[in-house]
Amino acid sequence: MDEPAPPATPPRRGPSPLARFVLVTLAWLPLTFALWYFAAPALIAIVRFLAGLAVLPFGDLVRTIEQSGSTLVFVSSLKPGQSVAGGVVSVSVDGLLYSFGMPMFAALTLAAKEAARWRILALGIAVLVPFVVFGVVADFLKNVAITAGPIVASQAGFSPFAREVIAFSYQFGTLILPTVAPAVVWVLTHRAFLERVRASSG
Repeated sequence: MDEPAPPATPPRRGPSPLARFVLVTLAWLPLTFALWYFAAPALIAIVRFLAGLAVLPFGDLVRTIEQSGSTLVFVSSLKPGQSVAGGVVSVSVDGLLYSFGMPMFAALTLAAKEAARWRILALGIAVLVPFVVFGVVADFLKNVAITAGPIVASQAGFSPFAREVIAFSYQFGTLILPTVAPAVVWVLTHRAFLERVRASSG
């Protein structure tokens, strides 16, 4: 009597499209963060120019904006106090704190492997720059209007309501925009990719 044939072994399935996408994204992250770090001075130079335009509505509050690597130094017209003759208040803001979402966006974009990924990457970085400017300017305003002390804050001339708006803008620009803005921009530019992943995983 013939022995029954052993049951067929089901073919092994590889990782799901979503899992592959996550793994490829993680593989891209070290490279994109390294490129972002070394390209930061050039990026922050653009942020410096736009920040100079953003502070124009505040009159002569900002004399100039200097740059040292990825750090911007806002030189204001405010005086630190009577004890420092001829001195002015300057505020240093690290642009890296507000642009670290860019390499995350780049890794996600490259991992998606869309045909127009390089165009999407350039467009996405350009769209994210104003959010970086928002965070940098809000950081400066928070320093001169709130944390620098009453002597400096009184010279800045911000009303209590304006200080509340500045405080909210600083929290929003620090805690939310650096991570949420890149994610939103990526989703908006990769809706077709997300539909394909959802369909293949269903």
